[in-house]
Amino acid sequence: MKNIFPLCTLLVLLVACAPKKPSIDFDKLEEPAKRLAENAVYGMEVAEGCDVQLFASEPMLINPTNLHVDERGRVWVCEALNYRNTHNPENPSREKGDRILILEDTDGDAKADKSTVFYQGTDVNAALGIWATDNHAIVSCSPYVFLLSDTNGDDKADTKDTLFTGLGGEQSDHAIHSFIQGPDGKLYFNFGNNGQQIMDRHGKPVIDMSGNTVNNKGTPYRQGMVFRCDPDGSNLEVLAHNFRNNYEVAPDSYGTLWQSDNDDDGNMGVRINYVMEYGNYGYTDQVTGAWWGERRINLEPEIPKRHWHLNDPGVVPNLLQTGSGSPCGMAVYEGEMLPKIFWNQPLHAEAGHNVVRAYPAQVDGAGYKAEVVNLVKSKDQWFRPSDVCVAPDGSVFISDWYDPAVGGHKFGDTGRGRIFRVSAGKKGKKYLPAAAVAGFETADQLLESLQNPNLAVQAKAANALRSKGSSAEAGLKKLWTDENPRVRARALWILGKMKGKAQTYVQAALKDKDADIRTVGLRLARQVLPNQLAQLVKSVVSDPSAQVRREAAIALRFAKGPEADQAWAELASQYDGKDRWYLEALGIGSDLEADTRLAAWKAKVGAKWNNEAGKNIVWRSRSKDALPLLKEMIQDPQVRPFDLRQYFRALHFQTDPLRNGLIASLVNADHPLKDSINLLALFEIDPAYFQQSAELKSLADQVLPSLEGKVEYLDLLERLQLKNQNPNLLNMALQSKDEALRGQAASLLVANGGMALLLQQLKGADDAKAQQILYALAPVNNLGLFKVYQQYLSDANNNSLALRRAALNCLNSTWDGQIYLLDLFEKNQVPEELAMQGLVSLSGAWNTDVRKKSREMLTKKQKETGNALPAVAVLEGRSGKVASGKAVFLQHCANCHKVGNNGVNFGPALTEIGAKLDKGALYNAIIFPSSGINYGYEGFNVALKDGSTLQGIIESKTASQLTLRIMGGTSRSYPLSDVQKMEEMPLSLMTEGLHRGFTEQQLVDLVEYLATLKPKESI
Repeated sequence: MKNIFPLCTLLVLLVACAPKKPSIDFDKLEEPAKRLAENAVYGMEVAEGCDVQLFASEPMLINPTNLHVDERGRVWVCEALNYRNTHNPENPSREKGDRILILEDTDGDAKADKSTVFYQGTDVNAALGIWATDNHAIVSCSPYVFLLSDTNGDDKADTKDTLFTGLGGEQSDHAIHSFIQGPDGKLYFNFGNNGQQIMDRHGKPVIDMSGNTVNNKGTPYRQGMVFRCDPDGSNLEVLAHNFRNNYEVAPDSYGTLWQSDNDDDGNMGVRINYVMEYGNYGYTDQVTGAWWGERRINLEPEIPKRHWHLNDPGVVPNLLQTGSGSPCGMAVYEGEMLPKIFWNQPLHAEAGHNVVRAYPAQVDGAGYKAEVVNLVKSKDQWFRPSDVCVAPDGSVFISDWYDPAVGGHKFGDTGRGRIFRVSAGKKGKKYLPAAAVAGFETADQLLESLQNPNLAVQAKAANALRSKGSSAEAGLKKLWTDENPRVRARALWILGKMKGKAQTYVQAALKDKDADIRTVGLRLARQVLPNQLAQLVKSVVSDPSAQVRREAAIALRFAKGPEADQAWAELASQYDGKDRWYLEALGIGSDLEADTRLAAWKAKVGAKWNNEAGKNIVWRSRSKDALPLLKEMIQDPQVRPFDLRQYFRALHFQTDPLRNGLIASLVNADHPLKDSINLLALFEIDPAYFQQSAELKSLADQVLPSLEGKVEYLDLLERLQLKNQNPNLLNMALQSKDEALRGQAASLLVANGGMALLLQQLKGADDAKAQQILYALAPVNNLGLFKVYQQYLSDANNNSLALRRAALNCLNSTWDGQIYLLDLFEKNQVPEELAMQGLVSLSGAWNTDVRKKSREMLTKKQKETGNALPAVAVLEGRSGKVASGKAVFLQHCANCHKVGNNGVNFGPALTEIGAKLDKGALYNAIIFPSSGINYGYEGFNVALKDGSTLQGIIESKTASQLTLRIMGGTSRSYPLSDVQKMEEMPLSLMTEGLHRGFTEQQLVDLVEYLATLKPKESI
């Protein structure tokens, strides 16, 4: 739920922000005063023309995770005092469980004066979503989705039903998020990459409308997903997939979907998505499920783009990439109270950067482009906006989790939480929810309410109008001619679903002058006229709007037959060769009927297919008939190197068995880029096919010498399981200037049976070389190696202190090594000069018994030396030296973390950690690392069938392979068939007690340095 980040300044457009002219200067307040609710607004910068008010705060509410404003203007809030109880045993908790609150302003002064507990229970601890209307509330709290109902009107839930189950683990931040009713009367929601699956209330797997079991196993869906279903949970559709932690989906009146998605922490890849229905969004490899960081032949140069596989065919582009952050709730602002720049735009709570902002979007071909505009930004780093919602009067409510940190499972403040209201103009000074809505009694009131900017008001009015059937048609037809196209769209969704009226209103919409209305017409047709889609699309294939043609292509996804194929071919023939949104829409519309779609297009364009547009269509196609066309594109003497990689990468997505023969036929051909083609062929050929081909083995022998010393050399050896290169691997492990390559080469050498070669090198090696070899061997869990480390550790006469320290560190690098090291301590066989370092290391051991015993020894030794640490509150008030802190980082932390280009990519990157954590939170993260493990960085103990064990982070687990990132940032892959057992470690891979190895001043300096790591411009 809470991950933090700065923002890409190149994508930023700042609205003229006007800090209020406060009676209190926030910057001059003492830190405790800055934390007071009554001073919160003084630290906020608000968009010009807007005003921010404190609507509610502690003790009325605590730690709000999500909010919703209902049709009466009441604010519903999910509290989370019991967030991660087991991870935060020092925090207070409610035995009765967390609460769902209804907050009301009864006198119109824009301050809540009434609070009602709608529901309380341990089953809603840290719920992440609330949607309420008509005294019913849908509460999202993984692994459940509950429907809570007030049946007697006392604002307290009387019944609890279950809509869905099985959604990730308990209290998973990366599982189920908030529900919302769309303009079509259906429910929209999403879950992150720990959602895993959806089961019905009886625990039975849900089958979606496409006939697929809804889970993340790649058949066909992966990772986070977006859903749509009927109000009772039936007719569920998976609308998009392969997100990391997409937090809250926000539909607008046209049915266009917007959401944010968080990256793996520290990779500057946070993104905002326009959700193109049925699209793949590229977090992992669509075919294998491999992690985005695994090398591939068409790697994007920038990690933020590489993070989403944006070079792969079949990946929908991002609307906007915003750098780092902790993206939370989102809503579309369709009111008119706020300044015009915010009208009809997504509003977003960005907890990591203490800001709520908008993303004004403009049409860009078949997609959109967007900018960043701040609505509210706080100087208080504890301001953690978790959600945003539009009220009936057009003002905006913001929930503030309020905490020194965001991310992982830990939180530091359990006594505060706020709700703010942003308004504009004289009208916004008062909050009169009762007068803000016309009502729901008469037909005219319902029509008026349908035009309200608040979604609950719209939903109640729309539901009532639907229930009236044809008797509501006359009034709705008036709205159908309204000057506001969004109001027209809301009316169209209802009119088109009236019995017997679908044809009339779909046809009218498709002929409308407004492209947005024509788009709604196609979306409506998919729901009400699914058997006529080919014919309907045919009427708009030449539409001047690429947006409409995009929607037409998507509408053909489930249509079959020659008429649909020809309509798709007509749409494809209008592709300009540049618009990636359009290309992916064509792909979505063709994937399920790939062969007939491509054939129809090829018949239409004939020999003229071989231009930029045609090549891209072939590249994106999943048809087996694209194979000979790809071969022709690869063999073109004029093909560009980048395109060559792209064309070979397209073969990765072809499942026809003929692909291997085609790849083999490309090698050693007369071509200006012959060497590149040969190399790419080896990287794309199936390993099993390679093993049966003498020609390809001979080719590998020819190619490998030119790659020695490069990462491609190691990748190819591992991919093709070539085990005849140990002498070269040894040379690379010892001579490479790249530390990561040395480690990977050594690990591969050991895996290929070459440990004896490394041990031989230790004999007679000088100090520096011996350290290098030892550290290369550190990840290997082997008793024979432990004895070698012990020999170095104990021999002070022949080994330097640095070399002996290296041996100690190597013993502490594996599960069994830590047990071995504890045994040395218990036998008093660890030299005194290394004892403190060894005990500090072991105090964070993964094995519970080792950790307990080593901490007892460490406590005893600390008492003997007087090396005790003050409380965090005391340390927080001290100042350190940034330069000295950087030196501490490079010496002690850079072996697992990166700052910029310095360090190792093992734990989360810390490049902008100062924007995420204040000093107190930084101290806690260092001293208590296991209380806040970032999602995706959990350690695993992996046992192989040969008896060896490994520890590290699972980068990816595909149907056939496990890739583990081990200490030092090296990645190793193992056949899944070799894995006997995988167990998640209860503690962080970051050593607990690491701080005890620092002097007190070193720790203060380190935190001072880390606190400076912020974006150049935080907005």
